[in-house]
Amino acid sequence: MAGGEDGEKIEHIAIIPDGNRRWAKEHNISKEEAYAIGIRKIGDVLKWCKEKDVKILTMWGFSLENFKREKGEMLKLFELFKKNLVKAIGSEEKERFDVNVRFLGRINLFPDEIKKMMEKAEEISRKNKKYQLNLLMSYGGRAEILDAVNRMLKDRIAEVDEKTFSDYLYTKGIPDPDLIIRTSGEKRLSGLLPWQSTYSELYFCDKLWPDFNKNDFLDAIEEFNRRKRRFGK
Repeated sequence: MAGGEDGEKIEHIAIIPDGNRRWAKEHNISKEEAYAIGIRKIGDVLKWCKEKDVKILTMWGFSLENFKREKGEMLKLFELFKKNLVKAIGSEEKERFDVNVRFLGRINLFPDEIKKMMEKAEEISRKNKKYQLNLLMSYGGRAEILDAVNRMLKDRIAEVDEKTFSDYLYTKGIPDPDLIIRTSGEKRLSGLLPWQSTYSELYFCDKLWPDFNKNDFLDAIEEFNRRKRRFGK
């Protein structure tokens, strides 16, 4: 397992894969082609995580704000999601990778066909225990907190501590990310896991997401290894 100083291990990496549209413009290709390349790269990152024995990977795939994009672009993205979900559900190799897939966010906002495919992908991968891939879809950090609060109000929770609050988040049962990577040179989290990222180490890569490669991933691991995590102590 990848680790930092004093034996600190990386169990969970989260990634903000930013820069697809800028990459499309730079290479004079459609945004849809760039998104397709970006989605395929998730499989590469999963392999890199396994090589470093990182058990959990969280990828931000689609934010709540993305729903505000031009309708034509949205429809093409949905078609791309469906195409990749069909591959995930029907792949003969899905069990070999031993990955448990979860979709986290306001999934109810997606068209019914996509929601059902997400549910099917989760169902067929549920028995896989060794690695976990969390895809943040229709996700917003403030929305996650608001949804947790509203669920607690509905359940009439009288008193809330940190564990109770964590149990009402989308990520219930998932350890907080040790390392968060963002590509494209932007140096902010844009609402990614605001509760869970309190003590995460942050790494910002200047490359646009489609250009992010294994060496960049290993550079992030090496940077993590050089840091000393104090958790506020």
